[in-house]
Amino acid sequence: MAIISVILLILFVIICLALVFIVAVQDENSTGLSGIFGGGSDSAFGGQTNKVMNKLTTILLVSFFVLAILVALVNKTPKESLVAPAAPVSVSAPVEGEAAPEVPAVVTSQS
Repeated sequence: MAIISVILLILFVIICLALVFIVAVQDENSTGLSGIFGGGSDSAFGGQTNKVMNKLTTILLVSFFVLAILVALVNKTPKESLVAPAAPVSVSAPVEGEAAPEVPAVVTSQS
């Protein structure tokens, strides 16, 4: 289960970074970061990029939510471990003829 958890977490981080990058690169009224890459074009990666970027953003967003739910389900703790019941303590009386175990004396120093 630990390997699946690590793989899902790595995929989740990659999807998060890709989603941040794709949203930052998108051009909305010439205020995005796409001017860094493009120059003279309206879009950073060509004329039909707006459709492609919207589809890619949608795919990344859906995969982000699916991976978030999967990571949460894989890493959840079982209900039993949240409040662990105390282990029963068994006290046995010494058998006849057998000496009771000695309890070490507690020495307290008084100043």
